[in-house]
Amino acid sequence: MIKRLFDITVSFTALIFLGWLIVVLFIVASISTGQNGLFIQKRIGRYGRPFSIFKVRSMKDTANGKQVTSFGRFLRKYKLDELPQLFNVLFGTMSFVGPRPDLPGYYDQLTGTDRDVLTLRPGITGPASIKYANEEAILAAVTNPEIYNDTVIFPDKVRINKNYLVHQSLFLDIKIMFYTVLGKKLEEDYFN
Repeated sequence: MIKRLFDITVSFTALIFLGWLIVVLFIVASISTGQNGLFIQKRIGRYGRPFSIFKVRSMKDTANGKQVTSFGRFLRKYKLDELPQLFNVLFGTMSFVGPRPDLPGYYDQLTGTDRDVLTLRPGITGPASIKYANEEAILAAVTNPEIYNDTVIFPDKVRINKNYLVHQSLFLDIKIMFYTVLGKKLEEDYFN
């Protein structure tokens, strides 16, 4: 209850101050991609239910598939493409802190006690997000990124998120939010 009240209050306040920026990013993304600047994608949320996540579009369609625009690289570098998720938090489909929502085929396929993480609202950030802040670089350095993600990174994220479930508190959430903004790492023993 306290976490939800915190999410509503902070997301509403943030939208008052950052709403103009989201509109500007939406307009520039629309121009740079030649498409609607709002990107909506199905993700797996609380209790394994699908929901629509909101982002600023960072990729455009090309003859060779999708390509990140230069503006999109800027958005991703500073995580500005995630700002529309403030609406997800306000609407209750996400929280500020929790497991990052994944595409169908991951969290919705969990079994046993691993499914306990599905009792959490997915988050804009979380302890696993902090540990794997450079996930794209990690995956780019391995021979088979999909296998590495499925056998190493994703199971570790589940373990970290189960640990968060047991230790969650408003204080920890605020700490994770500040660490995310400051680009700091959580203490390594947090992940054990």
